[in-house]
Amino acid sequence: MIVFENVSKKYSNCSVLDGINIRIAPQEFVSIVGRSGAGKSTLVKLLIAELKPTSGHIFVDKIDVTKIKSKLMPFYRRKIGIVFQDFKLLNFRTAYENIAFAMEVANLPHKKIKDDTMKILRIIGLEDRKDHFPAQLSGGEKQRIAIGRALALKPEILIADEPTGNLDPIHTWDIINLLVKINELGTTVVLASHDKEIINSLGKRVISLEKGRVIRDEEEGRFIV
Repeated sequence: MIVFENVSKKYSNCSVLDGINIRIAPQEFVSIVGRSGAGKSTLVKLLIAELKPTSGHIFVDKIDVTKIKSKLMPFYRRKIGIVFQDFKLLNFRTAYENIAFAMEVANLPHKKIKDDTMKILRIIGLEDRKDHFPAQLSGGEKQRIAIGRALALKPEILIADEPTGNLDPIHTWDIINLLVKINELGTTVVLASHDKEIINSLGKRVISLEKGRVIRDEEEGRFIV
């Protein structure tokens, strides 16, 4: 369960988020939508504890993210996988090695890393590209690898922050369909997007932000501009 409880965020005298109250159930697929500057990226940064709110509380599985100690932050962040618009892959590592990297940092056994990495490659449909470097992959393939890397530590929550912003329409739908598949396998998915066509085609819950406030929260919602 993700809970935003009367959360506000200000920079100097500028209010970016104002009184946000949101509840997201386990295994839900939720889209956070709004125009540029609506507060979507700030909300994501608060959820991954990159920022702290000016006021209010954020809970993930009863953990108060606003009070978490820095030494416990790595353990908290293993609960959450995040995918960005610009991939953030390691260019000198292959597709396989990019996915395996997080497990290596966590000191998991070699056999488990190998087995889990191959399983992820099957899920994202890139077994045949495992030995390719990012420069040898298309934009859509790079984003699928980025999603695979985000899944490496089996997070409970996957956050996709404008994951299709740099992709053409065909690769865009590949990524969206993959996110739906991951959600169906049991992972909570939070998609931040300003792509009206995608959101309106999903038929999932939509939370609309405008000027830092929640203006709509609808099951099977639509992105209304």
